[in-house]
Amino acid sequence: MPAVLGLNFHHDTAAALVVDGRVYAAEEERWSGVKHNHPTRKGTLTVPTRALQYCLEAAGIEPEDVDTVWAASMRPTPAAGWWLAEEREELAALLPAPLGEHLRLLSHHTAHVLSGYLLSGHEHAAGLVIDAGGSSLGSDFGPGRERITGYDLWPDRIDRLHQGMPAIVPGPVGPRRVHSSLGHFYRNLARRVIPPGDEPEGSMMALAAFGDPQRYGTHIRELVRLGDEGEVRIDHPWGSADSSTPLLLDGRAWTADNVAEQPEHKRADLAAAVQEVFAESVVHIARHLQRLTRASALVFSGGCALNSHLNGQLAADSGFDTLFVAPAPHDAGTAVGAALYGWHYQLGQERVLVPTDAAWGPEPGALPTTTVPTGYHALPHLGLGLAPTVAALLAEHRIVGWVRGQLEFGPRALGHRSILAHPGHAATRDRLNAIKKRAAYRPFAPAVLAEHATEWFMSAGDPFMNRVATVRRCRADRVAAVTHHDGTARVQSIAADHQGLRDLLEQFRDLTGLPLLLNTSFNRKGTPILRTAEQAVAAAVDLRLDALAVGDTLLLADHVPDPRSQTLRTR
Repeated sequence: MPAVLGLNFHHDTAAALVVDGRVYAAEEERWSGVKHNHPTRKGTLTVPTRALQYCLEAAGIEPEDVDTVWAASMRPTPAAGWWLAEEREELAALLPAPLGEHLRLLSHHTAHVLSGYLLSGHEHAAGLVIDAGGSSLGSDFGPGRERITGYDLWPDRIDRLHQGMPAIVPGPVGPRRVHSSLGHFYRNLARRVIPPGDEPEGSMMALAAFGDPQRYGTHIRELVRLGDEGEVRIDHPWGSADSSTPLLLDGRAWTADNVAEQPEHKRADLAAAVQEVFAESVVHIARHLQRLTRASALVFSGGCALNSHLNGQLAADSGFDTLFVAPAPHDAGTAVGAALYGWHYQLGQERVLVPTDAAWGPEPGALPTTTVPTGYHALPHLGLGLAPTVAALLAEHRIVGWVRGQLEFGPRALGHRSILAHPGHAATRDRLNAIKKRAAYRPFAPAVLAEHATEWFMSAGDPFMNRVATVRRCRADRVAAVTHHDGTARVQSIAADHQGLRDLLEQFRDLTGLPLLLNTSFNRKGTPILRTAEQAVAAAVDLRLDALAVGDTLLLADHVPDPRSQTLRTR
């Protein structure tokens, strides 16, 4: 079978390989330890060297066995087409000769949307990509970059039929074209709401649940105007990366520099207003796409698709019967989309199977039981006894590191490199936020057995933890650790074939009657999700977890009784 490689050379650097219908994929940050694998300076290109090596070794092939290589273009030059050839040569020179010779480019937004569509199982779908910025638009659309792009998607064609366009604004020497971005708009305002040290966008989305959107809603709506045919116009500079121009509200000037001086309740009110206006804008575009395509399914990707509250609203209000959010909607996912493009559209291969998990990365390796850290002791060779032992610990409200099978691809821990806990007590949420050094208002997500999801939530959830659902009011008090202030939760549904969490969840359900667990990423603050067993041991000690499970071995903190030697009361 042919082999197709997809690459992303920019931030969130990643590699993906499709061989014999199987996906191998990994992000370079899991080796570098630098979250998002940011280059040393803006515009610097980075080869995902170790992620690429993993993909080739896991598939058992050499570079010369790769038939074609695709990558997303990100050159922002406002020109007609020559830049593609120049960028291709620049990127090809960074790769080993057999790979560089095969390199081709497709647009950033097309790679984004195909990372969802070609995994969705839908024959016909509308596609929507919204982010801070993608490839150059060239002369067809005027100067600027992809910001909002709509597609009509079929197995035999990709039609781009909606493009966010530049606006004309006054400038110091006359009118100029400004290509605003909803992605920049959200980040711009987030930097005025969230103090330095916390991730702005995710933290603002969480803080919004505590605010009143009416306090600043009128003012924020004046910055974003919705027009005919899905048009969105953002007043300059609020749709740009400029976070220093003061935003005047209630007689106060809001900037990224003085955010810590603003009262938290007012920051929550501004967060709520921005979240509401942002979601209204995306729903406005999606409804336009539904009218254009008459598709029943919407595929959503790009950085803005990481906003799980937005995704919940899209599922409910966009006019589509089905919403499929790409498993990895951030820029790393463009490597997957690029590989799938070459596999299906260039080489004519059948689409890969619809995934219920994104465990496409490396195994963790064995736990070094000969060097058990101080304060822990090892319970080795548990075999089939591991899941019931860990379930018993979780039933007693212990916090457990869980390292199982292949590493998940994307920004969410999906049950392969996770920290797990009982979902029942709000105190557990508070303890975990302290352990992970997160703001106290940040929520945690539940992982639920798929067949039980609608018993606890108002929708079935998402296998990749990409959207929120409302917690059923009659159940909320039993899952306080994963219920946010607004009564929602970002639900991960665990299918019958999930290799990371399925058995453990079933064991926990049998002990407690709860078919769900709190599931958060296994990492330290500001670092990527960890990759190896050795990293897991170091992190477990640093975070003072009660236990760590790797393979069929359990490291148990000395202060925690062995659950196999006592009768545990269930909660």
